[in-house]
Amino acid sequence: MKKEKRIFGKALMILSLLFFYIPILYMIVFSFNSGRSLTNFEGFSLTWYEHMFKNRDMMESLYTTITIALIATLVATLLGTISAIGLSKSRKFLKSFVLQLNDFPIMNPEIVTAIGFMLLFITFHIERGFMTMLLAHIAFCTPYVILSIMPKIRSLDPNLADAAMDLGATPWQALTKVLVPQIMPGIFSGALIAFTMSFDDFIISYFVTGGGVKNLSIMVYTMSKRINPSINAISTLVVVLITIVLVIINVIPIIRERKEKKHEKIIN
Repeated sequence: MKKEKRIFGKALMILSLLFFYIPILYMIVFSFNSGRSLTNFEGFSLTWYEHMFKNRDMMESLYTTITIALIATLVATLLGTISAIGLSKSRKFLKSFVLQLNDFPIMNPEIVTAIGFMLLFITFHIERGFMTMLLAHIAFCTPYVILSIMPKIRSLDPNLADAAMDLGATPWQALTKVLVPQIMPGIFSGALIAFTMSFDDFIISYFVTGGGVKNLSIMVYTMSKRINPSINAISTLVVVLITIVLVIINVIPIIRERKEKKHEKIIN
């Protein structure tokens, strides 16, 4: 009976992986199709990649997406880290109240958040474009960073910073050399989530943008209304970029661990 359950579990896992990854593989294969068909592979070609790089709107949307994602991630990570550390030193009632407010944007439907941002910018007569999209992305990414860092802070000794200052460290040194290194995994996870959320966002971006400013999600949405295999090419490029980032992220800790082990062996 246990063996049958294991076989069933493995089969279910394989089917789930196939369900998620076959469409991606299909997209990658047809990005090299010489024809315009999205169902019939007519031959290998880099035609759609050439079209993609020659398409100014598409390259601008990719540049906008990456720029906003990087800036939003940097600012949201900084704000989220400061907020999380500040909340850890706050009174219980205030901390509980702020954390509940922090959970609200995460649980709130994205369409409601998008309309809220749009009405906010219209009310204050703020011209929608790159800056409004960036501000919106920072706003909805910050709660995810706080949510990722708080469990790490809870696991720390609350007297850690005080102990460091008792030993002669300044408050800044206690923050940067004691607290931050201890919660770095949470900061890193929060930054990755923020980058992914910003890079992938469509609904909020669609409602807060204007002046011809488009990110990749909006560009793909507008192109999906007509057959354009260049969508496959730019989507494949994004998959490759994300894969490279994931490989680097997973390889760096392994290299660091090996260096630390070698250093320990040399010392011993």
